[in-house]
Amino acid sequence: MPLFVTDYTWTQTDTTVRVHVPLKGAKAARVDVVSTDQYLKVHFPPFLFEVFLFEAVDDGRSSVKIGNGVAIFSLMKKTEKTWDHLMMMSCDKEAKRQMRERALHKHHEKLTALSMSNMETLRARKTFLLETMMKLEREGADRVQKMKDTEREKTMAELEAWQQTRKQTAGEEENDTNNDKDPTERTGSGNMRPGETGSAAAKCKKKEAELPSPRWAGHIGVTFTPRVFPTALRESRVQEEEEWLRKQAETRRSFRTQQEVEDVNEEQQNPDWLKDKGDRCFAAGDYLSAVNAYSAAIRLNPSMAALFSNRAACHLKLRNLHKSIKDSSQALHLMTPPVTANAASRAKAHVRRGAAFCELQLYDQGLQDYEAALKIHPDIEDLHRDTQTIRDMMKGHVTHTHTIK
Repeated sequence: MPLFVTDYTWTQTDTTVRVHVPLKGAKAARVDVVSTDQYLKVHFPPFLFEVFLFEAVDDGRSSVKIGNGVAIFSLMKKTEKTWDHLMMMSCDKEAKRQMRERALHKHHEKLTALSMSNMETLRARKTFLLETMMKLEREGADRVQKMKDTEREKTMAELEAWQQTRKQTAGEEENDTNNDKDPTERTGSGNMRPGETGSAAAKCKKKEAELPSPRWAGHIGVTFTPRVFPTALRESRVQEEEEWLRKQAETRRSFRTQQEVEDVNEEQQNPDWLKDKGDRCFAAGDYLSAVNAYSAAIRLNPSMAALFSNRAACHLKLRNLHKSIKDSSQALHLMTPPVTANAASRAKAHVRRGAAFCELQLYDQGLQDYEAALKIHPDIEDLHRDTQTIRDMMKGHVTHTHTIK
């Protein structure tokens, strides 16, 4: 059985009607809205808001907005007049059921048409993109082919020019050879002059000089990632190696921390002095300096619960909510077992962690911490008031509350 929303408000003019429906802390993604010309529905479990309008409205020009914990309907009247009521007063259950079915059917058809329109738009966009890509590819292929043709023509022209030059050079060399022969050789005597052999040797040396020199040989250096362990990597030993590396890293960090401690003066090595400094910075509103002071004290004495509790308060002021929860939890862990001497400190840690949970809208966990603090100090009125505020927020009775301290 749903819980009907009755704390809605509505206003009107001669042309418009505005309806404000509180969402009681529900997220926008979980809100189901139906709006037609005669029917409005807002469903966010377990709550339901349903209205059969006094007169029909123009659904095409109407709109709905969801945000800031409220759903706002802006409805445009078909006739300019003032309504006596927002919803129909004389309407039996059967008529309401029929109107509800017609409205839901019309809303379904509207959603289907909108989905089809979106699909058509997406299909047209994909088609346009595909055609554009094909056009660009064709233009690119034509440009590459044109460049190839230009290079081919240029190469053929250079080849023809080189062949023509080669023919001219060969003709000149043949004429020089004929001029070097004696008259007896020209008439077919078959004897070669001694000077011709020297000319051939010179031509061979010239050709050898024109040959390019051999390319120089090079070396490519290959480096490998250094491995910490001298043995080969085996899957069965991966966990042991990772554990060894983790311990080595912790040892280096502790050594570095010890070096940092030795670099400061003797006064700054006292965790109580650092705690007092953090308290003074917190009282002055310098929360970052207070965090630094508490952190330095924790490095010197990580078993002091008050340091973690006070740093949690600083993180809460700085809106570092997750860090505040972590420090509060560590403080409560160090204050084990619970005794009378640490009751006040445990109550503060519970309140700080609960406030951080509530700021993250995790009201169940926050309520548990506040109730734990109430068990320690049941006579504090502020705790009772804040605890009741959290319960109201969980029930949806309070939409705007002050920040829980």
